[in-house]
Amino acid sequence: MVKNQFNSMAQKFWLGLGISSYLSLMAIAPAIAQEKMIKTLTVTGQGIERIPTTLTQVQLGVEIQGKTAAEVQQEVANRTAAVVNFLRSRNVERLETTGLQLQPNYQYNNNQRTLLGYIGINTVSFRLPTEQVGALLDEAVKKGATRIDGVSFTATETAISAAQKEALRQATQDAQQQAEAVFNALNLKAQDIISIQVNGANTPPPQPLQASFKAASMADVSTPVIGGEQTVTASVTLQISY
Repeated sequence: MVKNQFNSMAQKFWLGLGISSYLSLMAIAPAIAQEKMIKTLTVTGQGIERIPTTLTQVQLGVEIQGKTAAEVQQEVANRTAAVVNFLRSRNVERLETTGLQLQPNYQYNNNQRTLLGYIGINTVSFRLPTEQVGALLDEAVKKGATRIDGVSFTATETAISAAQKEALRQATQDAQQQAEAVFNALNLKAQDIISIQVNGANTPPPQPLQASFKAASMADVSTPVIGGEQTVTASVTLQISY
């Protein structure tokens, strides 16, 4: 008798559990079905903004050859100090030392080497408006600079920031126009933007000018320096339901 009652209660328990699970699944099913019914279109737009480079990054220095290390080091120090003082008087930006070398100078002949002396190099970098670069380079050579190792062009931080925002705006509009063209072609109607992915507004590094000059070739000539353009790109991806 007790066994029969226990079996009856167990059957009711499992039956109730089954009905409850079934009802739960029935409640979840419409949500799953609705989620599966969402159709989306994914498009990626591109934006490009070009801005003039108004600043120039310069790397120049002093290179000296001599018989002894002490002699070379002293001459390099004297000339570099004169160049640095001149650059500071012109209020250049981001002035810093970028290289300092003192090394033996050997001559090789028949697998034998002969010490000729020493070579000392001290280089600095700085930034200034492009229209001032040519005249400043000529004066720097007169003050003691013997080499120019690099010249590159860039826009100001303010101009780059504004260009990044403009490139993002263009990329967003481009993505929207692509989506509109697809929906119109397929006779579909856009609904909501499901997700937005900003892939960044990228600015290339400063544009280098291939430059490597010695003082002797620059002493009697003016040095024209003309900047160019810098390109800022952006990419935006939209996922749109329909």
